[in-house]
Amino acid sequence: MKKIISLGLLFLLTISVSAQEVYQKEVFISSRGDSLKYRLLRPEKEEAGKKYPLVLFLHGGGERGSDNEKQLVHGGQMFLNPVNREKYPAFVLMPQCPIDAYWAYTSRPVSFVPSDMPAGQEISPIFSSLKELLDVYLNMPQIDKDRIYIIGLSMGGMGTYDMIIRFPELFAAAIPICGTVNPSRLADVKGVKFRIFHGDADNVVPVEGSRAAYRALKAAGVDVEYIEFPGCDHGSWNPAFNYPGFMDWLFSQKKKR
Repeated sequence: MKKIISLGLLFLLTISVSAQEVYQKEVFISSRGDSLKYRLLRPEKEEAGKKYPLVLFLHGGGERGSDNEKQLVHGGQMFLNPVNREKYPAFVLMPQCPIDAYWAYTSRPVSFVPSDMPAGQEISPIFSSLKELLDVYLNMPQIDKDRIYIIGLSMGGMGTYDMIIRFPELFAAAIPICGTVNPSRLADVKGVKFRIFHGDADNVVPVEGSRAAYRALKAAGVDVEYIEFPGCDHGSWNPAFNYPGFMDWLFSQKKKR
């Protein structure tokens, strides 16, 4: 048993080291002087004159900090899978939210019940910096502006909704995982395709958050699919990342202008 556990730990350490080595460690300074730490994965074989998709990945609350490492824990390895890296070459941005911030909101919402979530506020300071960072990459000639995607889990799922609500013209597709949002904010996000994931046994962010978002998006005429995992707790990102066609669906989406 000890040998099996040791081998498992060694495997996890190998994955972690691999991600740390391949993702570039970067720091962005905003126009206000705020710093935003992030990791960047570039296409493995970047060709001159070719345009590539960009994926913005927003981690959950447990990966906040200042080490510029923890945000790779969930999802980072998915983009390093040799098959995925060859089949879906892309720029992947994985910013890290500071420990005292909360992506879309100025503080952690008191309740994650959809109707209790903030119905409107100014963009948070961290998201203001993130938008500036995103604009830097959108201005790069090798970025395909019709294939900009956003994925977020838990706190990042909430951030995914907020970013889409504020800038629907930028994104072709969004994947919020175990997130929530006040559904009244989802009336004007047409043109973005959604795939929502949640576990029905989530004891951190109530599953009603995703169910209410799905209903609101359908009512607004948005192209949305909702996948719910029976018996799954808050860690629904694990089955989501392994859901058949996860990458195929994401990278097949293109913005209609």
